[in-house]
Amino acid sequence: MTALARPQEAAALDGARTQGKYYLDTLNLVERLHRQLLDVIKDELDRREEREINSVQALLLFNVGDQELSAGELRTRGHYLGSNVSYNLKKLVDLGYIHHERSEVDRRSVLVRLTRKGEFVRDMLRELFERHLGSLEPVGNVNTGDLDALNASLKRLERFWIDQVRFRL
Repeated sequence: MTALARPQEAAALDGARTQGKYYLDTLNLVERLHRQLLDVIKDELDRREEREINSVQALLLFNVGDQELSAGELRTRGHYLGSNVSYNLKKLVDLGYIHHERSEVDRRSVLVRLTRKGEFVRDMLRELFERHLGSLEPVGNVNTGDLDALNASLKRLERFWIDQVRFRL
């Protein structure tokens, strides 16, 4: 019986190593993809000669969209990935991309929404992403099924990470 258990243990260990490699590859890829998205946005800003803001700020404008949000909501809803949201919001307000005002309900909170200038950048990115969508399958060989499976896996990974933090697993 011991002789049978050893090959099973070895197979389990190999499986764990393989899963560990895939997990680390995924972590690396997610990080690289985010940086690449910022490079794609920077390239579009450069093409349109929009040099006042950077790609992180442009993505922030895109994610605010038509909503009116507080800085805290931007973070908790996953619209902003950086730690310096206050700096970027202040910069975008100073440059005229975002309008801000104190909340009527909670005077400590500041609500932000896009100005016409911010809407222009949001629309620019919307057009960029729509162009990508048109060439994703023919050029990138990525179809709807691929995206659906990828999104399902990423959502499960997100849920796993949320639980790790929430329940200190």
